[in-house]
Amino acid sequence: MVNPFINSVTSWFLKKRIHQIELFLKYPNEVQNELLLKLLNSAKNTSIGKHYGFESIKSYKDYSERVPVSTYEDISEMIERSRKGEKNIFWSSEIKWFAKSSGTTNSKSKFIPISQESLEDCHYAGNKDLLCLYLSNNENSKLFEGKNLRLGGSKSTYFENGSMYGDLSAILIENMPLWAEFISTPSKKVSLMSDWEYKMTAIIEETIKENVTSLGGVPSWMLTLLNKTLDITGKKSINEIWPNLEVYFHGGVSFNPYLNQYNSIFNSDKIKYYEIYNASEGFFAVQDSNNSKELLLMLDYGIYYEFIPMDNYQSKNQTIINLSQVELNTNYAIVITTNAGLWRYKIGDTIRFTSLNPYRILITGRTKHFINVFGEEVIIENSDNAIKNLCKKRNLEVVDYTVAPVFMDGKKKGRHQWLIEFNTIPTNTTEIANQIDELLKSENSDYEAKRYNNISLDKPEVIIAQKGLFYKWMKKRNKLGGQNKIPRLSNSRKYIEELLEINS
Repeated sequence: MVNPFINSVTSWFLKKRIHQIELFLKYPNEVQNELLLKLLNSAKNTSIGKHYGFESIKSYKDYSERVPVSTYEDISEMIERSRKGEKNIFWSSEIKWFAKSSGTTNSKSKFIPISQESLEDCHYAGNKDLLCLYLSNNENSKLFEGKNLRLGGSKSTYFENGSMYGDLSAILIENMPLWAEFISTPSKKVSLMSDWEYKMTAIIEETIKENVTSLGGVPSWMLTLLNKTLDITGKKSINEIWPNLEVYFHGGVSFNPYLNQYNSIFNSDKIKYYEIYNASEGFFAVQDSNNSKELLLMLDYGIYYEFIPMDNYQSKNQTIINLSQVELNTNYAIVITTNAGLWRYKIGDTIRFTSLNPYRILITGRTKHFINVFGEEVIIENSDNAIKNLCKKRNLEVVDYTVAPVFMDGKKKGRHQWLIEFNTIPTNTTEIANQIDELLKSENSDYEAKRYNNISLDKPEVIIAQKGLFYKWMKKRNKLGGQNKIPRLSNSRKYIEELLEINS
């Protein structure tokens, strides 16, 4: 039965929040400009605020001319000082939490500051909006008759001067308001376990007794959990275990490579998929309608957005623009200014706009995750779409994949090498390689040009991965569970060589 209190609060918040969303939909640039000035005013007396003269900045033009764009390496020294207890460096309120992120291109850990404002007004606001928009689109939903099965990371504690760190998901669970904890499963104790394999079993034991109506987590790790749940229970469908399950809220990596597998373990006509775009640095966008691939950019979460067109990224002619200047179907790197003290910070993600009224986006990849060894400029969006369409055409299920270049050697041309783990191993890898080749040509004109008559690029090679290869590799690297991701594309052979060694 629906909890009357939760139902009442949700209805009130839904109506109030929809009105606020309509405001930034109608006046997006005004909302963003007002937000920027508010952030600058909040931090004018910090060390960084005084250094750049935040108090006298009155416009975006002033801001862009005075404050440089930064990467994590540029601000890591300030982060370390903050972690050791120094206050008022880059944000006015105390920073007690840091989201630990190893990324996917570098083994060195990053510690992203999480302020109380970013927790409440960004991360939690995003999760509440996700529920609001879902309920607004599905009036007959029975979401609150059951619980959300959440799949988070593990918490580590940094003891020096009282600051703490962990996966973003663990920080959110640790600080979660009581009402959210009440409608979530498993318990906080189980959710924050650090041993992934032991934790999986504990999650299953605790959640199969619950009335789970929604799922939330990264697709790769959620799929591992759900498949293990089917193995333990002996059921053929997840809906047999949780018959009232109605939606899976996912994010972190592209859902395209996993869609077929999820459809095969769900009663797919009953389950809706809702995507979110969040990261350690903030909650950025949310799917706002059923069966949509586009995400609504949320403009009032304490994040000011800027964008760098990828065709001149890191070049001498690099241009940086704000939201009012973006164009459709251009690949942009995102730059953010946040209510946790990140100022013109490059997060490493790329997106493109599919709509300018309202501002809707698709996530296209990472600034460092692409293959451009031969001028082909293949991005994750291209490879994920190729995998999705391959699975559809041949009725296959891909568990995981990675792609790396094989460099030119003497008179031999270069090529792409795909290492793919299938649920059921296909019989003809040459046909698979040919289809991937054709699908990539249809996705990417630069790739098509380089492949024309094999001028500078030979057709791709496909290697079949052993069952569980990517899982073994992540375990070996101590990166099981949480927000750890398989690197899809790389300009080097570092990852694929490690995987091939295990695969041999």
